[in-house]
Amino acid sequence: MPAEINLMVGGEAGQGVQTIGFILAKTLSRAGLFVFADQDYESRIRGGHNFYRVRASDSEVQALTEEMDILIAIDQNTIEFHHSEIREQGVIIFDQDKVRAEGKKANLLGIPLERLSQEKTSNKLMANSVAIGAAIAVGGYEFALLEQTLKEHFAHLGKDIIDGNVKAARAGYDHARQQSPGLVRPRIKALNQATDMMLLNGNESLALGAMAAGCKFMAGYPMTPTTSIIEYMADKGRKFNIVVIQPEDEIAAINMAVGAGFAGVRAMTATSGDGFALMTEGYGLAGMTETPVVIVLGQRSGPAVGLPTRTEQGELGFAIYGGSGEFPRAVLAPCTIEDAFHTAVRAFNLAEKYQIPVVILTDEYLATSYQTVKKFDLSQVKIDRGQLISDEEASRLNGYKRHQFTESGISPRLMPMRGKALVVTDSDEHDETGHTIDDAVMRNRMMLKRLKKSDGLNSEFAKPRLYLKPDAEMTLVGWGSSFGAINEAAQMVEKEGLRVNVMQFNEIWPFPAQAVTSALSSTKRSVVIENNATGQLRRLIRAETGILASGGILKFDGRPFSPKQIATQLSKEAA
Repeated sequence: MPAEINLMVGGEAGQGVQTIGFILAKTLSRAGLFVFADQDYESRIRGGHNFYRVRASDSEVQALTEEMDILIAIDQNTIEFHHSEIREQGVIIFDQDKVRAEGKKANLLGIPLERLSQEKTSNKLMANSVAIGAAIAVGGYEFALLEQTLKEHFAHLGKDIIDGNVKAARAGYDHARQQSPGLVRPRIKALNQATDMMLLNGNESLALGAMAAGCKFMAGYPMTPTTSIIEYMADKGRKFNIVVIQPEDEIAAINMAVGAGFAGVRAMTATSGDGFALMTEGYGLAGMTETPVVIVLGQRSGPAVGLPTRTEQGELGFAIYGGSGEFPRAVLAPCTIEDAFHTAVRAFNLAEKYQIPVVILTDEYLATSYQTVKKFDLSQVKIDRGQLISDEEASRLNGYKRHQFTESGISPRLMPMRGKALVVTDSDEHDETGHTIDDAVMRNRMMLKRLKKSDGLNSEFAKPRLYLKPDAEMTLVGWGSSFGAINEAAQMVEKEGLRVNVMQFNEIWPFPAQAVTSALSSTKRSVVIENNATGQLRRLIRAETGILASGGILKFDGRPFSPKQIATQLSKEAA
């Protein structure tokens, strides 16, 4: 059995919940452990209940858990909401001057957080570091691990801030060990192994993939949960010569990205559901002009603003069918934080090879959760820019047809202002040269030319990932960020004697109908698991294959699946 430790910190927005959680996650990853951390927060600058969960194990973890070993309660609500999630022998750490925890099912470690911080640093604002120090002590870890993390985290704020937080954390650490030594029980030892692991969230991983793929232009209007992609690209862009622009709205953002793509630059934009609604005209523009562009669609709970800081998988159909008219496009949905990096590279290659828009469907859960991942091997990143006409070839061209008819539907692509050839396209229907037409015959030919690209896309599109067992009774089907929870749930129900397969989609459109038909035809029962209310993948499977899955497990309260929730439902399905 893998050993693990699970921590949660809870409080109001503005109380430093995210900082505490991240520092704990970073410290445990530095201990050589595998970490998965997720956060739940409301759309308020101050107030509301927020919490941050950290799960660390001696083997890989890819999903959250609802059972806690250590709970740090910054406010009273955290005690009331989460005390029942504490495991046997678990510990609640709280400010004894502000929070009441008597009578709760847990070992209680009351510490005067603000008073200790004031005494040791003359600054009560460093009380959170006192709590972090106490948690590290209760977990049985050496203080040096936390000290290193604190120095790195606060390095940009100067020596006084670093020293103050280290002193505050040491005060909490010593207090826990000296005043409550019986609560210091190592649940999993630091592995202290040489590691090449990084702690990244989904947005950071995706942004790194975009940079590795050669993205040189990004236009985006801030919108949860993709804002941090824009911020990350802007920060790194200074070093890697990437132009990042925040225009006046999402309409401008996608049109700028399409314009950059037309000029020959690998370009992207990022938004959420409401922003994508504004982008659909530009989405269609890329389809009509056969311009490569990558669009990150970070899903959250809708419709309209919905729950702006919560997660959902409600826009699968929107990505596949959005935009006016019909045009080829690809829709990808990374399953893990590591997968987000590789999906970004894949998206840019597909966009340029087939001269189409490509949507990366992510969501709030994947975007903001952290996981330890191996350092990416950049030597394995391959760049495919498709059928580009070289400058030398351009100099010999006697006229250029941007939308030339070809057997594959893909026209040789020339960058504007290269050689003497003129590059022309139009958002109206056009002929091979790119000039506007209103001719029925040419319209048919040009429409079929564009749609012909789907044949090539279908031939190289990845099959859903299969984790098959020959004698399985049931196949669990999911897409995108649900993978970790589904995979762990499968392991849980197998211990109860239920044999299951897992089929997970990370490339959804064009739909791999043949592979899906083959996989589902050989299983007795299939259950599609999705974070939406209408079973969008289940309906897509039926539309494309004629197969109606035996059942579905849906969740649309704005929170992600946990393995335990899925396993409980599967046990009911099997009963």
